Amino acid sequence: MSGHNKWAQIKRQKGAADSAKSNLWGKLGKRIAVESKKAAGDVNSPGLRAIIETAKKTNMPKDTIERAIAKGTSADAANLEAITYETYGPGGSAIIIETLTDSRNRTAQEIKHLLSELGLALASPHSALWAFERTGSAYVPKTTVALSESDNETLMNILEKIDAHDDVEEVYTNAE
Repeated sequence: MSGHNKWAQIKRQKGAADSAKSNLWGKLGKRIAVESKKAAGDVNSPGLRAIIETAKKTNMPKDTIERAIAKGTSADAANLEAITYETYGPGGSAIIIETLTDSRNRTAQEIKHLLSELGLALASPHSALWAFERTGSAYVPKTTVALSESDNETLMNILEKIDAHDDVEEVYTNAE
């Protein structure tokens, strides 16, 4: 019965959960740093306070939150920039990709390359945004597009691969 101990299973499950948590905390850390820079470190500003509350809800450690705030207010802080990309997926579904990056050119090329591997291309600015309404910090579809089962499966694979990119913060679609 070698290799059949309880720790082996716990390790597998814990590793997957820790990886997902680390990815989420990394994205939240970037957002905290950007908002901290906008607010000049004032933790009472609405934008920074909202992101800190979100981070606390995900059990992000307090020292990690404080480091992200300090990173955003330091003089040598990286200039993180929020950029929105648009594309159309299978069945004519609109896709909005929100990124947060320190290098606009690098991220643009990586997103273009990723989309071309998936059989998609970047749409011109505001060509897919018409299908969404901005509510707070999220996009909500104004209209939805019904997809066939195969198109829906393809779209889910596309969204999963796009979301796995390090600089991608959120991905929105108007598919049902």
